[in-house]
Amino acid sequence: MDNEINANIPDDEMEFSADIITLTDEDGEEHIFELVDTLEKDGESYVALIAVAEDYEEAIYEDADLFIMKVIEEEGEEILEIVEDDDEFDSISEIFIDRLSDIYEFGEGDEE
Repeated sequence: MDNEINANIPDDEMEFSADIITLTDEDGEEHIFELVDTLEKDGESYVALIAVAEDYEEAIYEDADLFIMKVIEEEGEEILEIVEDDDEFDSISEIFIDRLSDIYEFGEGDEE
């Protein structure tokens, strides 16, 4: 599933607000995520996202899933794609979970 990053947060709000991005799936449906971490490894870029409620002000993260995606450049645009390789996914998800475990509580199978 390729998804475009569409983050339109004014600079004056960046300092105090979460990094919220809207991803559009291949069916044209929009999904709202909070960007919780980024990572560069072996020349590749990855992001960790948590799905949020459509009304961000009322979002509850208790049972939110962690989504890990790879950033690729396609025709001059940054696109997010699912990490297809199981070994790559396991390696990257382990790093993100380790880095984020002080903030979030993860159960088995929380990462997508």
